[in-house]
Amino acid sequence: MIFSAGGLALGLALLIFPYLMGGMGAGDVKLMAVVGGILGARDAFVAFLFICVLGGIYALIVLLISRKDYGASISRYAAMLKTFAATGHLIAIPAAKDEKKPKLCYGVAIASGTLFSVFLESSGYVFPI
Repeated sequence: MIFSAGGLALGLALLIFPYLMGGMGAGDVKLMAVVGGILGARDAFVAFLFICVLGGIYALIVLLISRKDYGASISRYAAMLKTFAATGHLIAIPAAKDEKKPKLCYGVAIASGTLFSVFLESSGYVFPI
């Protein structure tokens, strides 16, 4: 009971802030909470690390595939990165009202990262965490 409750709390805590900032949907947060409840806190954290890596790769693939649709977003982020590299200060450039945001189904990354971490653990790999 405590094993699952701790994992559920950690899974919820890991994604609640991106949800509150509007970066993802509530379903993704609930899915991560369920993953935490099933795996426990330690393994949920390990899965979360793989989820972050696979989610980043997934986001890059989506942007590359649909770069015509999201060219304005990519240009805006590139300008912010150049400004940060030159000045050392992160200056946010607001999006235009008609700018489309890329839609990511982050549940794909959550499922893939979780399955990958479970596969590694079941094959005998011991995570040093």
